[in-house]
Amino acid sequence: MVGMRAFREAVTAWAAGGSREAGGSARELAARLPVRTAILLEGPSDAAAVDALAGRRGLDLEGEGVCVLPMGGAMSVGRFARLLGPSPGLGLRLTGLCDVGERRFYARALEGTAAAAGAAQRQRFFVCAADLEDELIRALGVARVEELVEAEGDLRALQTFLHQPAQQGRTAQQQLRRFLGTKKGRKIRYGRVLVEALDPDRVPAPLDDLFEDLLAGF
Repeated sequence: MVGMRAFREAVTAWAAGGSREAGGSARELAARLPVRTAILLEGPSDAAAVDALAGRRGLDLEGEGVCVLPMGGAMSVGRFARLLGPSPGLGLRLTGLCDVGERRFYARALEGTAAAAGAAQRQRFFVCAADLEDELIRALGVARVEELVEAEGDLRALQTFLHQPAQQGRTAQQQLRRFLGTKKGRKIRYGRVLVEALDPDRVPAPLDDLFEDLLAGF
């Protein structure tokens, strides 16, 4: 949906520089689309996974007024929450998915907006044990992920990576997780690939809980 993409771009520009023009555009688009909920994510690989699971479950998030919003890092969540949450923000319901190491940033930001909104508006977020890639690798198992890497044409690159001295002594799961982050765009691609390979009953709990929370708000 072009409108939702324009909304994401306007919000990102607004958060980056506080531009009055970007803020006005975000407000206008939020009202026109309309946008009701924003999923605050650390980066585009998380967004790819969320979009892939929505597709598998036949959910039209944009049609339901849900914006999947990668922020470019968890430390930006406070700024995005202030712009998108209660007045003087856009008044959207906020949720999100974060790594356990970034939990404090989300807790501070979303609990603050929940207090400002009052008890009537829930602001929940869901925490991955290490990160979403780690959750997906554990759900699929190392052998299955290696099969997917081979199917994607990355087996030789993986084998080269595994021979690096820095990878010795790490578990196979840790090695795969690090491999996914070694090339620009790889984590984004595998965010989709890994989710599409999941059995329906093997979706990692944080991702599954995020969708249950979204459905409760439709």
